Amino acid sequence: MPVIKLLTKLPRRHRIAISALGTAVVLLSLLPGEQAVASRMDGEAAPFAVAGERRPLELEVKNIPFTDSSPHIRERVVQVKSGDALSVIFSRQGLPSALLHDISRLKEARPLRSLHPGDKLTFRFNRNDEFTALLYPLDTTRTLEITQGEQGLKSRIHSASLESRNKFTQGKVSSSFWNAGVTAGLSANQIMNLAGMFAWDLDFALDIRAGDYFTVLFEEQYKDGLRVDTGEILAAEFVNQGRVYRAVRHEDGNYYSPEGRAMRKSFLRAPVNFTHISSNFNPRRLHPVTGQIRPHRGIDYAARTGTPIMAAGGGVVTESGYNRFNGNYVVIRHDSTYVTKYLHLNKRMVKKGQRVKQEQQIGTLGATGRVTGPHLHYEFLVNGVHKDPKTVKLPQASRLPAAELASFTPKADKLLAQLSRVGKVMLARN
Repeated sequence: MPVIKLLTKLPRRHRIAISALGTAVVLLSLLPGEQAVASRMDGEAAPFAVAGERRPLELEVKNIPFTDSSPHIRERVVQVKSGDALSVIFSRQGLPSALLHDISRLKEARPLRSLHPGDKLTFRFNRNDEFTALLYPLDTTRTLEITQGEQGLKSRIHSASLESRNKFTQGKVSSSFWNAGVTAGLSANQIMNLAGMFAWDLDFALDIRAGDYFTVLFEEQYKDGLRVDTGEILAAEFVNQGRVYRAVRHEDGNYYSPEGRAMRKSFLRAPVNFTHISSNFNPRRLHPVTGQIRPHRGIDYAARTGTPIMAAGGGVVTESGYNRFNGNYVVIRHDSTYVTKYLHLNKRMVKKGQRVKQEQQIGTLGATGRVTGPHLHYEFLVNGVHKDPKTVKLPQASRLPAAELASFTPKADKLLAQLSRVGKVMLARN
């Protein structure tokens, strides 16, 4: 055979190796398989299951009857409507007035006396349709729970922990600062807080221009993975007509510049919020009533009658009266150097000699005296000389003590660095 002839031609050591290999293959083929081994185990279960073979698995399971230990079988969520009182809601749910009386005596149940449209009440009942509990969310973290037990009513407040996450946003002014804030995804409170941070440096009724932009780093609160509220603004940058203003929140809850100077200063730039200005500072202004050129030593803020007017700074009311030219007016002396005047008020809310705080409401905007429409005329005097309220240099703000500044500066630098990087990326995308 050709194969045998071929083998005879191989060297002797090769023929020996091939013979040994062939013998090993034959011996392996004669070994018993898995099924043969399993059949020789005298009826005992095989330690390993055979591929493709199904075997029953015996388990000892105790028959434990199911018992429902929860007293709450059914829940009913009720949304408060306009005009609803707790008595009306209880009557609508078929609950007895005695239960309402007992609940009203609980100290923790006081918030139920002032329900608001949109609030939600959750009633729980047992299998006999008897009242077992009432739940009322107080805010995003706290829930009032009133339960009915064998010992009577019990109340407690559950507090849930929230997760804080940081978020960035940026807005650019085209029509108004308010619209820019809304477009950037800020809430109404966040927009007002952002304006409040820079209210001592910027007059948001006068200074804002198209092209101004802001970048904000703020917190968002999450509960069980869902966003439930917005937190504090941690840092912000506002670029107004090319000038950059920055503010960082400190541990004391106040905002400071990167150098540690308080954003809150002795005077606000504007004593009225969310208004527009009808005329700017102009020493040779044509008077709208007389038609004569007369100095207009201040700023007019045109707004609806009744708009709140705030004290630009703390001080003492030196005048609070009425005349046919200024209408209702208030004058505040802040110290030996600074005096502010508020004219044409609809209503005065302070008296002569009264001490007022910064941002305290002193009256409402109106159209009293010689005017053509409702507005506030605001004047700022330094050592008896009228100054332009939007450009006058105000007293320097206080600074953080050295010990606090040492801890504030690294945190502020880190937040502002993040704000700057994100701001550049967002600007580039736009």
